[in-house]
Amino acid sequence: MSENYNKHKIYERNGKTYAFSDASLQRIKEIIGRYPEAKQKSALIPVLHIAQEEFGGSLNADIMDYIAGLLNVKPIEVYEVATFYTQFYLDKVGKFVIEICQTGPCLSCGGDDMIDYLKEKLGIDVGETTADGLFTFKTVECLGACGYAPVMQVNTCFHQNLTKESIDNIIDLLRTQANEPKSNDDKWVEKFCLKK
Repeated sequence: MSENYNKHKIYERNGKTYAFSDASLQRIKEIIGRYPEAKQKSALIPVLHIAQEEFGGSLNADIMDYIAGLLNVKPIEVYEVATFYTQFYLDKVGKFVIEICQTGPCLSCGGDDMIDYLKEKLGIDVGETTADGLFTFKTVECLGACGYAPVMQVNTCFHQNLTKESIDNIIDLLRTQANEPKSNDDKWVEKFCLKK
């Protein structure tokens, strides 16, 4: 584990302070402990998920620099991972991030129609967030479910064989959850990163 782990609990730049809660630091320590000595970079993806949840749903350069210090890696190593994977957000996003596949198999099964329908249904374009802050709409490369095309992902939940009717049902259900706290099943870190 990095010697900086205990020393680098707080990061400050331009008057803004970043510090994980004690509970998150404990979780990070446990995650780092899963890997051999001097291999703490292996913990980067789950630590990014924890940071994204704790610091408001997105990552900025200062947060990524803070993580680099915790893991004793170069900031560019953190930036490379955070900008490669679509589940990390560099800009503020809505409560529900809708990502729809835009690759060949999904498009040949009507994915382009579903993209157009979502734009119309939400009243936003790809890359935008609704005025109420509820939905962010993105297109992504393959979601790995080509046999069930077209597919989309909302936070951590996958939806397959999309139709206009199924999209209506999904959006309506999500709207009913607008004022509820985000469930652990909707959090990447809870669903995928903390299992031993």
